[in-house]
Order: sequence, then structure tokens, then C-alpha cells
Amino acid sequence: MKPLLSAAALLMLSGLTYADTISGEVHHQPLNIQAIMMFVLFVGATLYITYRASKRTRSRQDYYTAGGRITGLQNGLAIAGDFMSVASFLGISALVYTSGYDGLIYSIGFLIGWPIILFLIAERLRNLGRYTFADVVSYRLKQKPIRTLSACGSLVVVVLYLIAQMVGAGKLIRLLFGLHYHVAVILVGLLMVLYVLFGGMLATTWVQNYQSGVAARGCQLYGIEVMKSLSFDFNTLFAEAVKAHPKGIAIMSPGGLVADPISALSLRLALMFGTAGLPHILMRFFTVSDAKEAHKSVCYATGFIGYFYILTFIIGFGAILLVSANPAFKDTTGALLGGTNMAAVHLANAVGGNLFLGFISAVAFATILAVIAGLTLAGASAVSHDLYANVIKNGEATERDELKVSKISVVVRYCSYRAGDLV
Repeated sequence: MKPLLSAAALLMLSGLTYADTISGEVHHQPLNIQAIMMFVLFVGATLYITYRASKRTRSRQDYYTAGGRITGLQNGLAIAGDFMSVASFLGISALVYTSGYDGLIYSIGFLIGWPIILFLIAERLRNLGRYTFADVVSYRLKQKPIRTLSACGSLVVVVLYLIAQMVGAGKLIRLLFGLHYHVAVILVGLLMVLYVLFGGMLATTWVQNYQSGVAARGCQLYGIEVMKSLSFDFNTLFAEAVKAHPKGIAIMSPGGLVADPISALSLRLALMFGTAGLPHILMRFFTVSDAKEAHKSVCYATGFIGYFYILTFIIGFGAILLVSANPAFKDTTGALLGGTNMAAVHLANAVGGNLFLGFISAVAFATILAVIAGLTLAGASAVSHDLYANVIKNGEATERDELKVSKISVVVRYCSYRAGDLV
């Protein structure tokens, strides 16, 4: 039930549409040398992190859970890194840009899900589970049916979440470099394969720690630059945004995203309970040493994520004020270059020029890499640990064979995604 709810939430996430990305024409933009340099720097740093982590990944436990050696703070940062994704960074700020106050419906819905995880899930997962959520739910139920159902639900969520991240990558690459969506998919996919194949959970955790740190600093710089131009007066920000937005004062009231109360309730339930069913989030509670550290990780993650969502609200209203009325960011038809999901990227150019644009673009790309690594590892563990080791082999698979299947599934998933993308 929970994975399906989270899938429903992700399918609607932030207006990032797969069809829009792959069908649109390539916008040929001048090469941004600063952005390219930032990209190379960030990708090089994550590859070095993966190399260091690979030296410490030896066993199945190391690969799936980093040996249970992750601290509450590190795990909280990694969870925040999963949520501070490009879909949230670009999508929620774009929702605020187009709908104003209603853009907060997603961030608030996700945050409400964290007390559920803290009080009902985190401790039980850590005490009963080993590598996946299915280890817990199959504890008192029949192994094969529940593991099969859980693994299939996890894979559905992983695929939907990956689509949102790949769409963000395609939009970003196309806007900055004039390259096609398929190029972004190939690049991100290859890096993802390297992270998961060689570094496992430890590399994924370190990359997510790195990514969440730079993402939080980048968004904080965003907020400071936007508010500095308004003398740090929120009343001025909202008043000027109302004047600049086509909907006027309507952006300061709810009701623009959903058509009726039933739809609003359905969306809120999907966001709230869906958060508690995300497989790559649940898997993170097996990486800490005990239930106390699991609780700490949820508290740290909630604080970082809440702060991030507040900043996306400022970014969205700042984009209304500084981007929507600037013809430099529009095409010949008056539409925003790259679509409304690129509002935050254009805002970086508006407040800090090409250098800040390069930094923010690299941060956005780093979030894609980190989140995709976590998703891929969650999908690989569902295939190898739940389906192969416990359903097909009845729990008699060797550790070496299980790891081999996990790594093969990573490569197969990437190849199948590329084949489907080309078709």
C-alpha cells in the first residue's frame, strides 16, 4: 500500500513531464564555460568519493548497508540528500513560480510524513530488518508472496522516481549546453552505474552527504541574493510578486492546483503516506547501528529538508519577481526558455550571472547523481536480496551470488531504460 501511494505522489511530482522533455526541440544556447567547469569539478569529486568508498566495500553487509557504521547525522544528511533532489529543487520552485502559495502543498505534504516515519517506522525497521523493507514485513507473514509483492512495489516506485530525475537532467543539459535529452540520460546513467557497482551504500551515503551540503549552501545563497535585492523585506517580496504575476493576488491563496476537496485530500494522503513507503528512504535505516541513531537520523533529516523547502519557496517567489518579467529568459513566443521547471536556473543567472548559474547548475546535476544512486541501489537490493536470494533460491543463495545478481541488475536496468528511451 505505501509504495503505491508514494508512486502516486511521484507521478504527479512538480509537473516534470517525460513526454514534454523528449518531444521538445533542442534549444541551442551559447556554451557556459563556468557551468562546464563546475560540472567537471562536482563529477570529479563524486567519482573520487566512490573510489575511496570502494576500498571499504567488501561484504554483502557493506554493499547494502555500509556495514551499519553510518552515524545518525550522516544518515540524516543522506536522507535529506534523497529529498533535496532535482525534482524538488526545480519542480517545487516551479510550482511556486506558476501557482504561488499552492506550491507549498507538496513540501508540506512530504514533511508531514516524517513524524509517521519517526514514531511508527524507524525503530521497527532498525530492530527487525537487515537489508530491505521486505525483511520486516515478511517477519510474521509468508516469505515468498510478501517479498514478491514488496519487491515489485519497490521497483515501480524506483522507476517512477528515476523518470522524474532523468527529466530534470534532460531539461538542465538541454538548456545549458544545447544537447539532446538522450545525452543526459547516457551521462547520468553511466555515472550511476559506477557509484553503485563499485561503492555500494557507503559511496551512495558519502555522495549524498556531499550533495546535500552543497545543495543547502546553494539554496541558501539563492535566498540571500534574492532577499538582499529587496532589503530582506518579505512583505516587499510578496507584494512585488503579486504585481508581477498574471494571477495577481490569487497566488497568495490556496485552491489553484486541485479542482475539488476530494482531489486535495487524495493528494495530501498520497504525499503524507507515500513518504513513509519510499524504498530508498526505508533502506537507509539499516545503515545505522541502533534504534537511537535511527531516530536521530529522522530528526536531522526533517530539519534539513524543512529548511530546504522554505528556501524553495523564496526561490519560487523570487523567480516571479526577477525572471517572469525579463525578456532575456523568454523565447520568441514569450514562454520561459526550457519550460517553467527551469525558473530556478534562470533565477541564478538573474541574481548572480554566469558564475552563479554554473554553480547552481552543477549543484542541480549533483543532486541528480546522488538521488539516482540511492534509487538504483534500492532497486538492485529488491531484485537480488528479495527476489533472487529469498524467492528464487529460498534463502540459500551465497553472498557472492547475491552481490553478483545485484550488480548485474544495475547494468540491466540502465540498458533497459536506455532502450525504452530510444524507442
